[in-house]
Amino acid sequence: MAASDSDDVNLAYDDTADDDYFYLDDTDEDLHPPQASDSLDDDQLQGSDSRNDDDDDLLQSSDRHDDGDHDCDDNDDGDENALEEDDHDSPISGQNFSVLTEADIRHRIKDNIAEVSSVLSISKNEASSLLLHYNWSVNNIFDSWFADEKAAREKAGLFLEPLIESPDHGSSICVICFEDYPCDETKSTSCGHRYCNDCWSSYIKTAIADGPQSLLLTCPHPSCRAAVGEDMVGLFASEKEKNKYSSYIVMSYIESKKMIKWCPGPGCENAIDFVAGSENLDVSCLCSHSFCWNCTQDAHRPVDCETVTKWMSKNSSESGNVNYILAFTKPCPKCKRPIEKNMGCSHMTCRAPCLYEFCWLCLGDWNNHGTCNRFKGNPEEEKREKAKQYVMKYTHYFERWATNQNSMKKGAADLQKVQTEQIEVLSRIQAQPLAQISFVTEAWKQIIECRRVLAWTYAYGFYLPEECEAKRNLFEYLQGQAESGLERLHDCAEKELQSYLKDKISVEGFIEFRKKLTLLTRVTRNYFDNLVAALQNGLSDVNSGSSSVSKKRKSNWAAAAVNAAPVLDTNINDNSATAPAAAASAMEPWACAYCSYENQSSATNCAMCGRGSWTCDVCTYANSRTSATCAMCTEAPEP
Repeated sequence: MAASDSDDVNLAYDDTADDDYFYLDDTDEDLHPPQASDSLDDDQLQGSDSRNDDDDDLLQSSDRHDDGDHDCDDNDDGDENALEEDDHDSPISGQNFSVLTEADIRHRIKDNIAEVSSVLSISKNEASSLLLHYNWSVNNIFDSWFADEKAAREKAGLFLEPLIESPDHGSSICVICFEDYPCDETKSTSCGHRYCNDCWSSYIKTAIADGPQSLLLTCPHPSCRAAVGEDMVGLFASEKEKNKYSSYIVMSYIESKKMIKWCPGPGCENAIDFVAGSENLDVSCLCSHSFCWNCTQDAHRPVDCETVTKWMSKNSSESGNVNYILAFTKPCPKCKRPIEKNMGCSHMTCRAPCLYEFCWLCLGDWNNHGTCNRFKGNPEEEKREKAKQYVMKYTHYFERWATNQNSMKKGAADLQKVQTEQIEVLSRIQAQPLAQISFVTEAWKQIIECRRVLAWTYAYGFYLPEECEAKRNLFEYLQGQAESGLERLHDCAEKELQSYLKDKISVEGFIEFRKKLTLLTRVTRNYFDNLVAALQNGLSDVNSGSSSVSKKRKSNWAAAAVNAAPVLDTNINDNSATAPAAAASAMEPWACAYCSYENQSSATNCAMCGRGSWTCDVCTYANSRTSATCAMCTEAPEP
């Protein structure tokens, strides 16, 4: 851009110094725009070519992002090696995304401007204008520039030569206010149209007040498309207006990126950079808010976005009231107003002015009523009964969904208390370094995540088709085991921890507590990971239209347990070729198919969750290792 030749007024920028850009400074402006409600298509989420920019090499988490990781340190006790955490990331440090703070975003903007300026040998003001007009796509700028530099300049409003001759001395008439001013009191952009400082100031301030469209502000001349860039804003805008303009630039950068979205958490100004092709759409911000990348609703694994939309719409709609009226009220036979039975007898009297008396059971006139004990088919009664069952089903699932949602929120509050108060108290009383107590924080993080998953399994169950009985049986079994395991972990972290916050416990006792809580955390995490995978696959373990579990998936559940659990004949000849192999297999530890706990070879049931080692193909009942037939339906296990 070109500015007027003025001896007493200097432009606000030095093209050689990036740090002088006012729009790259951190401000107190609210950078959080209204959250867009549109969702990405599947091909956009899964395709690796969905990015329309060139800053893939800049994808990296912020330092604050990395601070969210916590690993449970090993104990000096040699037995602790068996309790080392798997390579799982905490909810805040997922591999499918990175968190961008305001500083990270501004750094990316600065890098983009510097790159365009360096490659094209133009000023940073001109580079900024190009990026704004090309939606921050560096590749598109380079393609357009090297194909037709003149066209690229015209699109961005960057002119090499002024459109009109502009005097550099004497006086000039401002064509807005039509006043005559000395040349040093007027300014122009690259087009050469000169206006007085007061008119420029009013023009720029009004544009900034109107919103983000001020980023593409052009010369006040009606037919001129010359860009009014950051240099002019820096000259005539106040500090408050500069900060607002700066926030517009950050918003423009984020909204131009398909794979970057603002965190919808209350008051949060971070953004999430999603990795294209990731299957897991749940992301977590540094503010501890977790949400679905696709629909921006709260994180809702294992259900899909469509199910969440239906479920939340149902919870907030009046359809439940209609079903309740249909299920638990009856219309007055005379005035048709719905009536709810609130007393024990069947003699009903409608309210004034109707005052009609009738029988609650048969709706007959009470004055002529005899007996109504004989069965007569009534379509209306059948319809009412179906509605009643539907309301009862919805109430069942909604109550448990809401309970787990509340438990998740309570768990988040408890985690905050643990991090701010209890960790230091525990470290002081038990004389343990903070690094040795991080397992408590990990446990609470896992509780919160599992409560979220468990809550949404009830929405999943509500929409599971009734006709698929085998899938429903399997789902309810897996859900029940998940709930039981989570309750064990929650109870240990919430109640058993209290005794260690009050009195000094022996080192051995504290090590045992740490082993127990760490193991429960790992087992619960593994089980819930498997549960989510199974539900997201549509419970493909169950054959379509069948009441049995497929052999392939059944082997995946219990392969370790079945392979390590042959029933030995104590009379096997030592000279038998199969005896050594069978004996060696029997002496090996076996992994539980449900919670993945590694049991001793002599154990017939899992020491952690109490489940057996093989699952019946017909009824999915978990049987002990020594059972030759299913204890529930007497079917024999498949080879």
